[in-house]
Amino acid sequence: MARRREAITLHEAAERLGVHYMTAYRYVRTGRLPAVRDGAQWMIDPQDLDRMREPARPGRGSAISWEERAERLAARMVAGDEAGAWTVIESALASGAEPADVHLNVLAAALRDVGEGWAGGRLSIADEHRAATIAHRLIGRLGPAFARRGRTRGTVVVGAPAGEHHGLPSAVVRDLLRGEGFEVLDLGADTPVESFVESAHQADRLAAVAIGVTLPGQDAVLRSTIRALRRARVVAPVLVGGAGTRDEAHALQLGADGWTGHDGSSAVAAVVTAVGRAG
Repeated sequence: MARRREAITLHEAAERLGVHYMTAYRYVRTGRLPAVRDGAQWMIDPQDLDRMREPARPGRGSAISWEERAERLAARMVAGDEAGAWTVIESALASGAEPADVHLNVLAAALRDVGEGWAGGRLSIADEHRAATIAHRLIGRLGPAFARRGRTRGTVVVGAPAGEHHGLPSAVVRDLLRGEGFEVLDLGADTPVESFVESAHQADRLAAVAIGVTLPGQDAVLRSTIRALRRARVVAPVLVGGAGTRDEAHALQLGADGWTGHDGSSAVAAVVTAVGRAG
């Protein structure tokens, strides 16, 4: 009789499948991947993992990697070629990638490449602006793929505070959260404190408020936004994150209930966890 292999965590399962944690989590939620909860962890039988086809790998039957797709997309965005950029997205979807993986592995990676190119002097500010404009349009076209029917898990207010001019990260998080069954109010970039408070009060079944910054040095505006939400008696979890925050300790020092990490995948996981605890 074959010896049963020891169960592995969902994080380990995601690594073996070559997908993001949130993608593996969706497999569990939709029944594609059997799992058993052990405390706060989902545990996976490796035999179930073996029986599962490898989904969401770009170019199934093709040699195109995530990195190659991201490089192609970055080139098309810098060139201002929306049609060519969308062709890269469509190709990834046609190869078996899920919309969330396209956001995280292709679009986000392409934006990082563009950002690094600008920071390193290889791209101009005009190049960066063309790429950002195309990225906004691509997100708009891909957004409907994240819509889910039925009752939502509540509303999450997301946005960047006053002085933060990057709205793309919140747009990506918005779509990923919608894919997880949340209604999302995306306030975008440079959002005044009053708009966070008003939107939180007007939200139907407010589940959380997520505030993101891309650059360091914005502690003062984050603290003032969080304090305003507290004074307004917003009781839902308030989370902060983005590249402009260091870690969970930093988030707690700012007065937040938690940290959403530095990317869209960790942001969604943090919201799901915070809402579960609050519920």
